[in-house]
Amino acid sequence: MSDITRRAFLRNGSIAGAGVLMSGSARAQVVATSRPAPLAGPQHGLAMHGAPLYPPGFAHYASVNPQAPQGGRLVQGVVGGFDSLNPFIVRGTVPPIVGWNVVEALMARSPDEAFTCYGLIARTVETDEARRYVAFTLDPRARFSDGAPVTAEDVLFSFHLLRSKGRPNHRSFYGKVARAEVTGPLSIRFDFTGEDRELPLILALMPVLARHATDEARFDQTSFTPPLGSGPYTAVEVKPGESVTLARNPAYWGRDLPVNRGNFNVDTLRYDFYRDVNGQFEAFKRGLYDIRFETDPGRWKTGYDIPGVRDGRIVTEEVGNGRPKAYSALLFNMRREMFTDVRVRAAMVELFDAEWANQNLYFGLFRRNGSFYDASELSALGRPAEPRERELLAPFPDAVLPAVMDGTWRPPASDGSGRDRGQLKRALDLFAEAGWQLRRGTLLDPRGRPFAPEVLVGTKDQERLAIAYQSMLRRAGVGLNIRLVDNVQFESRKRSYDYDMVPYIWSQSLSPGNEQAFYFGSEAADTPGTRNFMGLKSPAADAMIAALLAERERDGFVAAVRALDRVLISARFSLPLFYTPGDWIARWRRIERPKDVSLNGTLAESWWRMPGS
Repeated sequence: MSDITRRAFLRNGSIAGAGVLMSGSARAQVVATSRPAPLAGPQHGLAMHGAPLYPPGFAHYASVNPQAPQGGRLVQGVVGGFDSLNPFIVRGTVPPIVGWNVVEALMARSPDEAFTCYGLIARTVETDEARRYVAFTLDPRARFSDGAPVTAEDVLFSFHLLRSKGRPNHRSFYGKVARAEVTGPLSIRFDFTGEDRELPLILALMPVLARHATDEARFDQTSFTPPLGSGPYTAVEVKPGESVTLARNPAYWGRDLPVNRGNFNVDTLRYDFYRDVNGQFEAFKRGLYDIRFETDPGRWKTGYDIPGVRDGRIVTEEVGNGRPKAYSALLFNMRREMFTDVRVRAAMVELFDAEWANQNLYFGLFRRNGSFYDASELSALGRPAEPRERELLAPFPDAVLPAVMDGTWRPPASDGSGRDRGQLKRALDLFAEAGWQLRRGTLLDPRGRPFAPEVLVGTKDQERLAIAYQSMLRRAGVGLNIRLVDNVQFESRKRSYDYDMVPYIWSQSLSPGNEQAFYFGSEAADTPGTRNFMGLKSPAADAMIAALLAERERDGFVAAVRALDRVLISARFSLPLFYTPGDWIARWRRIERPKDVSLNGTLAESWWRMPGS
């Protein structure tokens, strides 16, 4: 019997599982004796650590404009394509516009806090101090876009469906629920297999699908029909390979909720798709879409000397945020024999001349990644391990490099010439220790096979960096092969771990939690569709993830995340690349944003179109 089959779930008056059915009186006795007491009854919000920032009855988030003009259209441009509108399954590439605009969750995540949720479909939330369960009471006003009421049965249906056919993170997180019970038409309760500080918040963010309009049998198949949800928008036009258009639902039930005031201000949202970045940028210059989040420093430095900027019709700005900076890297697939030896991976990192690349490819505008939580209090970079960190790491004495433990470690630095002989010697020494020798200009293993990994790339920008790295590696006799594929093939191969090396960017929050197991957990290494793209299997990383999930106070939580950071840095499964200090944004003046920026940066859903533009 599988683990999923063994778990018992309560539904429609019976407990199913392990082949047992209980009567109503017996069930009531089990529930009564096994349930923990609530902490303080139903609450309007729930924070990961401490109390929510906003009190009951708050009017709106501080980082929005509640008086924002309503109406008009907002168009965004995306490079790539799509072959599905279901964002909740492994199959398919889905436009980012669908998820939160069409299908709502039980609660909304605050943009102004590390991790706090407030009422959306669920009016209130209840849990105990140990967080061994969570219960939600739904807002009786909640309606799907077809007008049908949202009920607790819809929530339970969504839970079961996503747990069995959803993405790996859904299956992993929801698998920690021991029992799900509808306790009334508008109330539902989830009891956990053990204590889990974050799971109540994870379940609060569960998307709610319409039971009456969802084909359960075909849910895991790609489709150009989006799931029916209760969100502010519905899909009104889908042009495969070209665009997706959403229109605001005039009967949207949640328009005046505090979490929505100042958000979702335009009547029409459209995503246009382009084959490459150059075509996308040319379209922006012509005014074919409204907002551009720039990622190319060369273009940011020189490409915006255009009429629209010079005459003030286009605004360019760098907007900061309080998030950990994204960790951008080239990842080594440790499932491949060539990258099982840490000395080989370290040599590959040593051969990358970051100083030359930043100056010559990126105009010196980037900063080097070093921590998986860069530029935040969660980063271990430059910080000696504190006593609590050392205590957590003590059972794993070989998991952290001494220099990482004492805070002196930095990514390898060069003289910026592109020909640093010291870097080359250190790399060749590491290769030699691992059994590789440079002979007649080619790096060979003891059986005479050349070292020639392939890097998979999906954009011209990634290819440009790979070509520069290819030249750097050639000095050590490494023959790097570059494979440029289209977006759909890139995502497909990435999901199935079919590559030697691949670029990836992890975006972290100020409250990392269960998703860290999805990124770095040992179990995720063998599960297609996770973000453990390097195949990391580290008992130390697993233990640090468990520790951060168990912490109740912010100080202990920060220590556990820093300890995890030290383990990840020391594993050397990635070549750290670069991040931007802030978000580079270009927008046509017809689009405005709130003056106050949230902790998580400026969010497009809070923007609006100027009347008459």
